[in-house]
Amino acid sequence: MLLQILLGSGLLVLNVLVMALAALVLEIAFRATHPWLVRPPQRPKLVLMLVAVGLWVLAVLTLGIWTWAWVLFETGVFKSLEESLYFAIEAFSTLGLGDVVPHKDWRILAAMAAVNGLLSFGLMTALLVEALRQVRLAQLERRHKP
Repeated sequence: MLLQILLGSGLLVLNVLVMALAALVLEIAFRATHPWLVRPPQRPKLVLMLVAVGLWVLAVLTLGIWTWAWVLFETGVFKSLEESLYFAIEAFSTLGLGDVVPHKDWRILAAMAAVNGLLSFGLMTALLVEALRQVRLAQLERRHKP
């Protein structure tokens, strides 16, 4: 049980650090492109930014899922990487079909994967919304300046 808690906690911290780094990189990219994003035409740039941030979020979530899948496979929780990946996707998305489940000795780690998924989706959604809000506010502010 202690091994599961330590391993799960380590993976949670690692994923939070990756998300924080991803947010920092995204902020740097926005600062660099800010003047271009607020110049007309604004709507197409807003759509482009939304797509880019959406893909960025998807990449970060995918990295987290693959990290969990690799650890689940390497620790022997599942016999194949495909099975580990499938379970990690189910756990992260909290889908929980139950067709692939770890042995009961590893169920705490499985629950921690679901917690990591909830946290990841929440933080990444907040990042997406905040990025969109910041750019749109700057666009509207520029539009109303003489």
